[in-house]
Parts: sequence; structure tokens; C-alpha cells
Amino acid sequence: MEKPYILHMLTTAKNLSPFDVNMAMDAGWVSAVPYINVEPGEVQGLVQDAIFSRSAKNLKRTAIFIGGRDTKQAMDMLKAAKKSMVPPFEVSVFADPSGAFTTAAGMMAAVERELSVKFNTTLVGKNMLALGGTGPVGQAAAVIAAKAGANVRIIGRQLEKAQQVADLCSQEFGEGKITITAGADADKAEYIKTADIVVATGAAGIELLSAELIASAPQLKVAADVNAVPPAGIAGVDAFHSGVPIVGSMSGAVGIGALAIGNIKYQAQNRLLKQMIETDKPVYLHFEHAFEVARDYIKSNS
Repeated sequence: MEKPYILHMLTTAKNLSPFDVNMAMDAGWVSAVPYINVEPGEVQGLVQDAIFSRSAKNLKRTAIFIGGRDTKQAMDMLKAAKKSMVPPFEVSVFADPSGAFTTAAGMMAAVERELSVKFNTTLVGKNMLALGGTGPVGQAAAVIAAKAGANVRIIGRQLEKAQQVADLCSQEFGEGKITITAGADADKAEYIKTADIVVATGAAGIELLSAELIASAPQLKVAADVNAVPPAGIAGVDAFHSGVPIVGSMSGAVGIGALAIGNIKYQAQNRLLKQMIETDKPVYLHFEHAFEVARDYIKSNS
């Protein structure tokens, strides 16, 4: 009898996300087993319990998912999991804390599409503001955009925290190959004057960009908002909008709403979960791979 597909799902939080469990089961995993309140130091033991309980052949039906709330912690756990493998006893691992990696990937792939379709350009050289960008989605979006060639500024209520996050994104996630800057929310009226792209990734139900600021943005092209809870994070951007012109924008900017982003996020997460089932060689997946599959999904559906 063939062994069942088992996905061991690790989270540092007190609960595993029901969203992630549903996604795993719908992607083809027969069992999604939760491990909650996991300490980073416990990763090696959990991984090695998983890999040594099956033959190398049957390990192809085993994988590990890393959730939680913290991007650095998730990436550290991904690295720890990879180091814990003992080839040929090795399984695939996918990190997506709070769904942030796949959400950011879906958003930036959608932004890239609108830049191409509506403005015949790319992310290269564009100025992007990540409003409320100190959280997991903002961090991942900032790194994805910077690696694609954009000039990214993370905007937060506290400049010191925004700078710390920007440095983390540049050095830790960007491996020192990118430079992401920081800015205070109080100064966004000045930053918006040179922004080509704005993404709102702050807490739900808080407006981060007003209609007045949108009207004052002379070169704004695309504004994306991951908030589906009224009021919108970006004024004039509905959750269902997908490249819809923003009323009041003097530059002809278009908006991308949370549900439009969510559809691409769903497809990206589904494909990565399936990739772990279908691969012959173990893979280690995070925000970069999520962006790749989100781009591929858009390309195949354009």
C-alpha cells in the first residue's frame, strides 16, 4: 500500500491557520498535521523525526510547511530545516508566515502586470512606497520589488522601526544585494510626489493613502491595497478592482484591490503546495518562489 501524503505544519503561534490547512488539503495533501507554539530550536528535532520515519523513497510523500507571524523567524526556521536534512533523507519545505509571502508575491505580480499592460513598462527603476510596510506582507513585497529593480521605501508610523525593517530586508532577505530605504508616515505627502507605485500593507480598516494625496501624485501609475475591510487602505481602490482607473488620479493611476490580489495569492500558494507533491528533488520555497509562480500564473492567464 502506498504511503499517504503527510504535510507537517509548523507554527510559532498558538494556532495553525485554518486557511493554510484548507489550502494544503485542497492541493492534495491527505494529512495536514499541526505543530503549534514551536520554538525555533525545536525545528531540527521535528524535521529529523519526520525524515527518519520513512524510507528515502516514501519521503517524497512527506513535506514541511512553516507558518507563524514573523518573516525573519520563518526564514530562519526554513534554513534550520534545510540544515537538518541528512541526504538521502530529505523533504521539501515551504515557508509562508501569515500567508505574507504568497500575498506579497500575488500583489507584486499584479502590479507588474498593470505596469506592462497599462503603461508599457516594468518594475525596473520605478519608485515604490510600501505604506504600513513594516509588517510581514510589506517586508516581502519590498524585497520582491527591490530584487526586480524598483527603488523601494518602507513607510511606517515610527521612522526608527521603519529603518530597522528596511535594514533587515536589505541585509537579511536581500543578502546585501539590494538597498531599501525608510520613511515616516508623516512625510508621505512629500514621498508621493515621486512615487510610481504605492502598496498599502498595513492593518485592516485603516486608510493609508487619501484621495487628496492620490490627486497630488504626478507620476503615480499603480496603487495596490491588500486590505479588504472598509475603509479601503487606498482611497478609491475597491477590493474587487483589478487595474481599474482610480477616480481623481491626475496621472491616470490604476488600482488593484485585496480580492484581486487574493486570487493570485491563492493560485501561488496552491501551486507551491502541489510542487512539493510533484517534485522528484526536495525544494525549499519562500517569497522568491512565490513570486515566480505568481508571475507564471498571470502569464498563462493573460
